[in-house]
Amino acid sequence: MRYAIVTETYPPEVNGVALTVQGLELGLRARGHRVDLVRPRQAADGDGGAHEMLVRGMPLPRYPGLRLGLPATARLAAQWRHSRPDAVYVATEGPLGWSALRAARRLGIPAATGFHTRFDHYMRDYGFGLLSGAALGWMRRFHNRADATLVPTRELLALLQASGFARPVRLPRAVDTRAFDPARRDPALRAQWGVGEQGFAAIYVGRIAAEKNLNLAVRAFRRLQRERADARFVWVGDGPARAQLQAAHPDFIFCGVQRSADLPRHFASGDLFLFPSHSETFGNVTLEAMASGVPTVAFDYGAAREHLRDGLHGAAIADGDDAGFIAAAARIAGDEAGRAAMSRA
Repeated sequence: MRYAIVTETYPPEVNGVALTVQGLELGLRARGHRVDLVRPRQAADGDGGAHEMLVRGMPLPRYPGLRLGLPATARLAAQWRHSRPDAVYVATEGPLGWSALRAARRLGIPAATGFHTRFDHYMRDYGFGLLSGAALGWMRRFHNRADATLVPTRELLALLQASGFARPVRLPRAVDTRAFDPARRDPALRAQWGVGEQGFAAIYVGRIAAEKNLNLAVRAFRRLQRERADARFVWVGDGPARAQLQAAHPDFIFCGVQRSADLPRHFASGDLFLFPSHSETFGNVTLEAMASGVPTVAFDYGAAREHLRDGLHGAAIADGDDAGFIAAAARIAGDEAGRAAMSRA
């Protein structure tokens, strides 16, 4: 079959949506399908590949490095008349995504959307809580124009059904265990962090921004330091909150964005993954940490609800129970034998 994937974000941009979309594209190609990609032009782009259609974009407010695709209905319709896809997948709800749905409807091409980002939660995280309901309504109007809305978990499927989304369908996520593997653990990297093989490294991987609830990770780490005085906190990623966090906690180790083989190496070299976010639709990093043999503390929704078993793989904490999150981090940090069993599981 021939598919068209439309997305506002794509590698080398580093975020969960970009990497998930790329994984879908590569997976379809590996199965013998043809895939055309539509995305905004990035700074490093030339003319794009033979399978790419690059459109004009504009910076996304509060998300440095990311761009919104500008409306392109007429151009998409012309392209798809010439090379008609069997189906269209629209990954993002920006102006380019709306254009893709309009063009697909105009031409009678089946179209699915992907529900990747909880913009209604982001409104609260960035101080616009009164707009949360409006954001959910806007997303509902967008996704209800499609023939299906793909979601990664049973929980989100039920939530969208209860919220008036017309056609949600679960498409499970996976992790590449050839890349994310406990064998990637690197003593030399741990030594760079100032952590010996018998030492302890808590790790966070993801965007360093307000919507990730990072103050809770900091509080959990400071509490677990009472159990492990030698503990270090390693941060992998970047974002608008990094500079302030780094200035406030000079003992933390900031590794920046890691790509390719370096990301699994960083994951597997940690001893406990702290993931305090309340705003994920899934949270790919949860699976990546688990595949790397790193016990995980996360709230019980998204990927954690789907895959993380409390007490077996780490701790799945009732969403909103900050005290429980902190206590679990300290408990696991202080339990060498229990943590080793979790790592094996």
